Amino acid sequence: MSVSLEVKERAVRPRSLRNQLRHSGQVPAVVYGFEMESTPVSVDEKELTKVLRDNGVNAVITMSIGGKKINTLMSKAQLDTFTNKIKHVEFLAVNMKEATEVEAEIVLVGESEGVKAGGVLAQNLYNVLVSATPDKLPERVEVDITKLAIGDAITIADLPKAKDYDIITDSEEQIAAIVEAQSGVEESSDEAAEPTVIGEKTE
Repeated sequence: MSVSLEVKERAVRPRSLRNQLRHSGQVPAVVYGFEMESTPVSVDEKELTKVLRDNGVNAVITMSIGGKKINTLMSKAQLDTFTNKIKHVEFLAVNMKEATEVEAEIVLVGESEGVKAGGVLAQNLYNVLVSATPDKLPERVEVDITKLAIGDAITIADLPKAKDYDIITDSEEQIAAIVEAQSGVEESSDEAAEPTVIGEKTE
């Protein structure tokens, strides 16, 4: 998946320029990587947010810098602590013919037999490291848990091999398991002990 994004080269001094850009709705960014030197740029914050929302963080983003088309992946994004808006972005220029590694979200699919039988689903892994050419990178990895019974677990090794990408995460990593539901606190005897009343005579 590839999408275009307009960027503008920017100055890096004085440092106050970054705040000026943010106040005008722009996000300071930098592009580096395959066949290019580190280049400071700026991008419209609303446009960037829309691109990421519609295409995901693993989409190939094509931009024009110095009259040259550059294919990139978003490498890092710094968010504002209070507003959660993007403050700064790093874009990694990539070779479309070479595999690269990114994280993809794990999405559990289906209702397991164990949950239907009263068990509880416990998810232990939420992201996996995948490797593929940039145009084949998945945004998510779906994991079918339909056949998991109580006491069963699914690991990376249990996943079917994907056509377009390889999973790099350790094959022994457990993704999810179905465990027995915890019952309430059991009493130590069939009947709860009667409370002792201070001052009451006993026979």
